[in-house]
Amino acid sequence: MRWLIYVVKCLLCGFLAMQAFFAIQIGLWTTLDPSSTAFQRAERWRLCTWHWSCPVYSEWVPYSKISNNLKRAVLVSEDDIFFQHKGVRVEDMQKAWEKNQQKNQSGNKSKTALRGGSTITQQLAKNLFLSSEQNYLRKGQELIITGLLELALSKQRLFEIYLNSVEWGEGIFGVGAASHYYYASTPASLDREQAAALASALPAPKCFDKPQYCRKANIHFPTRQDFILENMDRVALAPNPKSSK
Repeated sequence: MRWLIYVVKCLLCGFLAMQAFFAIQIGLWTTLDPSSTAFQRAERWRLCTWHWSCPVYSEWVPYSKISNNLKRAVLVSEDDIFFQHKGVRVEDMQKAWEKNQQKNQSGNKSKTALRGGSTITQQLAKNLFLSSEQNYLRKGQELIITGLLELALSKQRLFEIYLNSVEWGEGIFGVGAASHYYYASTPASLDREQAAALASALPAPKCFDKPQYCRKANIHFPTRQDFILENMDRVALAPNPKSSK
């Protein structure tokens, strides 16, 4: 029995140490910009292995130098009430759970498959620290990191980090690299149509960039772009919508 208690204590200490590591990293990002994310590093390894020269691009752009067109477009595409919620949209997660249960019962996916229901903060938590593996343990860790992010960082800072780290095509990370790659422009100069096009790519960025990745993506980018354009003006860009009037 003692060995079992010892193993449990070791596992608990390891878990707490990991959460402390995450909390320290997040605390540093109140003033420092993340140099990379776990997802970026995984993609760099997939594309480059040990090569120094590698087709992976990123460029940090301050929040104030990113077009409001893009900010609004991304909110419509990914999380339209980002500035109002506390990091998790329970109703969306419940719907995602129900869809996955239906898939599990039909036998189309493994019982650990998850999809949908993620807010921008949850996406950021996954990209910053976690693997792309989909299971309930990883989802639980994602929720813990989401809470830490929401506690330590302002909504504007969270959105800034997200816009500078999210994938926008194979080896293309962040709005700085994306605006240059697709439009030879700066993030501050993106017009409404360009912003909506970039935001439409986020659910399947590799497919948006290269057709060979579209076999697994069920998305019609022009239709999504039109939807984003129609709804850009209704989203808030501040924690308190009254302050933006």
